[in-house]
Amino acid sequence: MMYRHTITVYDRSYELLRTIPDTVRPEEFGHEEFPGEYLGSPVEAAFTSDGSHAYVSNYRMYGGGLSTAAGDGCNAGNWPDSFVYRVDTTTLEIDQLIRVGPVPKYLEVSPDDRSLVVANWCGFDVSVVDVDSGAELARVPVGRHPRGIAISPDSTTAYVAVMGSRDIAVIDLSRFEVTYIEDVGANPRHLVLSPDGENLYVSLNGEGRLAKLDLAKGEVLAKVATGSAPRSMVISDDGTALYVVNYNSNTMSKVRTSDMVELEELPTNVNPIGITYDPPTRQIWVSNYSGTIQVFEDVAP
Repeated sequence: MMYRHTITVYDRSYELLRTIPDTVRPEEFGHEEFPGEYLGSPVEAAFTSDGSHAYVSNYRMYGGGLSTAAGDGCNAGNWPDSFVYRVDTTTLEIDQLIRVGPVPKYLEVSPDDRSLVVANWCGFDVSVVDVDSGAELARVPVGRHPRGIAISPDSTTAYVAVMGSRDIAVIDLSRFEVTYIEDVGANPRHLVLSPDGENLYVSLNGEGRLAKLDLAKGEVLAKVATGSAPRSMVISDDGTALYVVNYNSNTMSKVRTSDMVELEELPTNVNPIGITYDPPTRQIWVSNYSGTIQVFEDVAP
């Protein structure tokens, strides 16, 4: 919760396990160039495959020269860097700080747990981090306002939604070279891959639609309208359904992936912004900008 400067942890019975403050002293984590105490602004989380660690992006840091970071409407500039926190999910404590670019929003861990990929909103670039060492290997320019990230099942390729465009950046994670899938739609925001890695699903914030792409051909196969301003998405573990939160409609939609048909649209609390899916329980957790978390159960077979 970026405005309360905390990370809250809940279990499946909805019990609050811990509230982790985002206050850190970077010098205690090997960043001697940042003496003193800093506050973060937690935005998104991504987990290692075994669930032992969570990486949390900080929209901006408060303290020292880092307090001058830009916000959502930034142009490219000499903005200060931010940090990603690593949280040990056993101790529920921050155990590593990784310096990345300015205003990191979204992040993703590769399936092989070797790479952490971070979208730097105001850097117009992407940080690629070596998970073992915590070192940033490269910052790859991709274009205006990168956000959503999906990584191929073989961990070789990262797909990045360039929200200030109509394109998806495709990054080779060994060479750090970029190509593009062009003209996907207006303001691509969030990405998820099908379990087999053949199809990429994109929420198009500027169109109010979701797109399904054939990655082998680099083509849009279909689009479907959901609510107003579809934002974050998640896919079921069997790949048959997408769940997307519609920020301006105050709803969540379920979309069948085979033919991109909206099956349901359910009301949420005000301004749903985040979503995740828990396969064992078939539950969908939705976080709302108004300050609530809702849990839905998909009872369909």
